[in-house]
Amino acid sequence: MPRLQADADPNLWVPVTESLGFRGRRHRKAAIRMLLTQAGGAVGASTSSAAGGARPGSSVAAWAMSQAAPFLMRRAAGRVLVWVWKADAELVVVMAQVQQATNDLRAARAMMPMEYDDTESFRNPYLGVGEKLEMALPSDPRTPPFATYTWDTGTHFVTVTAVCSDRERFGTVIGSVDDIARTLRVIDDVAIGETPGVLRIDPKN
Repeated sequence: MPRLQADADPNLWVPVTESLGFRGRRHRKAAIRMLLTQAGGAVGASTSSAAGGARPGSSVAAWAMSQAAPFLMRRAAGRVLVWVWKADAELVVVMAQVQQATNDLRAARAMMPMEYDDTESFRNPYLGVGEKLEMALPSDPRTPPFATYTWDTGTHFVTVTAVCSDRERFGTVIGSVDDIARTLRVIDDVAIGETPGVLRIDPKN
């Protein structure tokens, strides 16, 4: 399974993927809470369940997931990378992911709302030209501003999702998200010489 690598400016970003134990707990909680809030808003989550369960994106749900997240990310073996904004862990979270391009996943992407069709080309020197969707003002006020970047390699989807908690500050951080997305690359687990029949072409060509 291919793995991801990226170069995030350590002066701006804190990597969450490799943070274990107490030291990285605050950043994990912030990242997971924001991702849950974005996902919950996208599906129109209610404020709480009748049984009094935690609302998606709440601090309780984020805390519970933050305890398991390091081990889940470790099991992902480089297929998921996460960062939060260093100056304010609650401001923005970025998640990069590589997934096998199954028929079900392609069908799900094709059924996304029309507003997700408003994409622009985004070039990455390693992955070639992909698509970027920037939603600074989502139609649902419960949905925080976000951006997604997607590359289709034929066998896999490589995606970057950035979620910001502040609509007014979204424009000040999106450029730094672009910088991460441009450094993203796929590292195959195939050693040179193992597959002599495979011709690799630089996406810049």
